[in-house]
Amino acid sequence: MKIIKSIILIAFGLLAHETYAQTTAVDSTKTWIIKGENTFLINQSSFSNWAAGGVNSFSGNLTLNYDFNYKRGKWSWDNKVLAAYGLTFQKESDWRKNDDRLVLNSLLGHQASQYWLYTFFLNFNTQFADGYDYTASPKKRISRFLAPAYLSFGPGFAYKRSDNLRFNLSPAAVRFVFVSDTLLSTRYGLNPNSKSRTEFGASFDAYYKVNLMENISFENILKLYSNYLDKPQNVDIDYTANLFMKVNKFITVNAGVQMIYDDNTAIPIIKDNVEVGKRNSALQIRQIVGAGVTYKF
Repeated sequence: MKIIKSIILIAFGLLAHETYAQTTAVDSTKTWIIKGENTFLINQSSFSNWAAGGVNSFSGNLTLNYDFNYKRGKWSWDNKVLAAYGLTFQKESDWRKNDDRLVLNSLLGHQASQYWLYTFFLNFNTQFADGYDYTASPKKRISRFLAPAYLSFGPGFAYKRSDNLRFNLSPAAVRFVFVSDTLLSTRYGLNPNSKSRTEFGASFDAYYKVNLMENISFENILKLYSNYLDKPQNVDIDYTANLFMKVNKFITVNAGVQMIYDDNTAIPIIKDNVEVGKRNSALQIRQIVGAGVTYKF
């Protein structure tokens, strides 16, 4: 199967680079390790009598990223909470959101050998606020809190070389897709007027972070899911790459791109402000670049 081939290639690709992974020292006397960072990014441009033209714009993005990790004997329990929200302002279009994420990740593990663990994972993600299609007139709502929302969980096994190099494979993962607003059901692959869909398949999560040079690091996050019950060859892909450049203790320059492919997310075809059909899923891309303040603890 293609999903198995993809997993094997990615796993060996990560393992081939394990010597570059940064090892983080952990106080073995503590059962709980809590750490986090709060980042506020700003991006602004303005023009006055500029012959080539331009649009004044301003954007602000706030990201809260927290880890709550437990370790005792052969048992470990790693938890991450990520909340991000951002807005962009342009005179012609007013305020619009450019980032909106709420992600909860949890991984319970029991050590099988030095780097291998038996695991049970749980993942939940959604967004906070309404999202709109501004190409329609008037604008049309296309997402909101819990529309959509994804909940996945299942047993598996993991390889963890360090906090900066790890992956988890669950060959028997359950995933629920929730859509609280039934007007959006078909947009996210649900039956008309349905609020949920149940899937069963394989889930693969990988994380790799490397220091490119002093004060510059590159982070990769990959999530794959194949639904055994419906077109298992169409693998859902969620890949995020982040580049962190540290200026000093508090000032950072961050650049990030997220790419998502979900075969069940249909894109409406709009003609004369009326939905006349849907086209196949397209690659979703989100990019953010900015300088700002980061506080870690």
